[in-house]
Amino acid sequence: MNTTIFINGKIFTSDSAAPYADSMIVEDGRITWIGTQADLPDTRGAVTDLGGRRVIPGFVDAHMHPVMLADYRKKITIMPPEINSIEELVSAIRRRREEQSPGEWIEGWGYDEQGLLEKRAPNRYDLDRGGSDAPVSLMRTCAHIRCVNSMALKLAGIDRNTPDPPGGEIERDENGEPTGVLKENARNLLAPLLPLESVDKKTENLLELGELLTSQGITAICDMGNLDSSDNFPIYEAAARKGFHQRVGIYYMWDFFADDDTFTIPSERMDRNSQIFAAGLKLIGDGSISGRTAWMDTPYYGSSDEYGISVCSDHLVETAVDFCRKNHCQLSMHAMGTRAISRMVDRACREKSWTSDGIPYVRIEHVTEPSEESIEKAAEHGIAFVSQPIFPYAESASYLANLGAERIKQCYPFRHMLEKGVQLGFSTDAPATFWAVPSDPFPGLKLAVTRTAADGTDCGRQEAVDIETAVTLYTRGAALAAGFPDIGMLAPGYRADFAVLSDDLLRIPPEEIDQVQVDETYISGECVYRRDK
Repeated sequence: MNTTIFINGKIFTSDSAAPYADSMIVEDGRITWIGTQADLPDTRGAVTDLGGRRVIPGFVDAHMHPVMLADYRKKITIMPPEINSIEELVSAIRRRREEQSPGEWIEGWGYDEQGLLEKRAPNRYDLDRGGSDAPVSLMRTCAHIRCVNSMALKLAGIDRNTPDPPGGEIERDENGEPTGVLKENARNLLAPLLPLESVDKKTENLLELGELLTSQGITAICDMGNLDSSDNFPIYEAAARKGFHQRVGIYYMWDFFADDDTFTIPSERMDRNSQIFAAGLKLIGDGSISGRTAWMDTPYYGSSDEYGISVCSDHLVETAVDFCRKNHCQLSMHAMGTRAISRMVDRACREKSWTSDGIPYVRIEHVTEPSEESIEKAAEHGIAFVSQPIFPYAESASYLANLGAERIKQCYPFRHMLEKGVQLGFSTDAPATFWAVPSDPFPGLKLAVTRTAADGTDCGRQEAVDIETAVTLYTRGAALAAGFPDIGMLAPGYRADFAVLSDDLLRIPPEEIDQVQVDETYISGECVYRRDK
């Protein structure tokens, strides 16, 4: 038996029954004892001195798109400090075109209108100036809107006569011509044309991302689906064989499989005790706040009739519910706006739980502006909420422009959700976050505790939580919402997944939370990352 005794730490366990400790015993990757060194059992094994540093459970990012993020990191990043204006974007496209051949796709990601000097989205004519003899496709930070150039529109057969697809919009100018901005389901019109990386290249990119995640103390993740019908499961399996460390729950985007009678999830993939497992299905109910496409019950700021877009048909909802009920797997529902949240919660409440072992049968993603009724129904029926504090932290300019200064303070009511008994977990939704390193958990923790955005915007201090609660939501809360077994807290029987921090996260001023670094990351008691000092 491989035994390690960890001593002299400031351990926060995320276990409400015993939240603090200074020592623990790990045998074959699992914690067998945790407590104070004065009570340490007489056990033989290697001793690791934690040096009085703060230790927390490994972060569980319950909602992200890692394969997408790994690939996007190779594309043009349309964010400060690299790109601050449309003119700088045009120059970046031109440089990429000079490195490539005519007709070869140029791709980018991450733009936000409020992050650009011009305070507007780029359009086909802007992108044409960067490269007119190659198709250009840029994904907005929310991943719900795509901007393309004229060649890409032509390749997709999109012109003034092309109808909007259900749940989507082809933006048009005053003359009826497509501007190149494709919203919600319209963005998928380009999906069949975009180049696909080989499995080997995706695996290589994912391995590189895995190193970043371990450096951030992230020990488990959820992959919430692709923007096409490709299957990420083999990519994770290949990466795991080559040293990818994180545990992964994979969700399939139901839009691409609902009408495929042959689609199934093999039972062997659904073993949640495996490092890589299939967790269930994902539905997209509406869009984003920053893109003004989340489906609201109050018009967007400056408008009297702009409520966003409902992008999910009843057919998709009913077939997804039916599949998950029959296969006893989770159903994840993206819903940011009040109307979308109410629709998804109300539909879920008509069902009895079809999952076992305390796993939420339904989880609602984002939950930006929920009604009181939706919060109460979710708490009553055991529906989990998975939210992203990084959104208001990084995208406050867009939230202010789209919701106004007072309404932004009511968004993401974390404290109220918890007081009402909602099962809540944190995540990042990386790369769909307007932040240069979107998987970093510390800015999200900072927002949850301070309710102050990166630019100083007040995001509703009445909804702040303390740092212990914020850490718990990013560890134990996220693990429970996603249905990960035996991770998320440091307790006997749980896997020894934890991070050793550079600073005492629980004692430093809240304004310094985003400056904390991870010194070491352990997965199953093995050190998989150590920071160079």
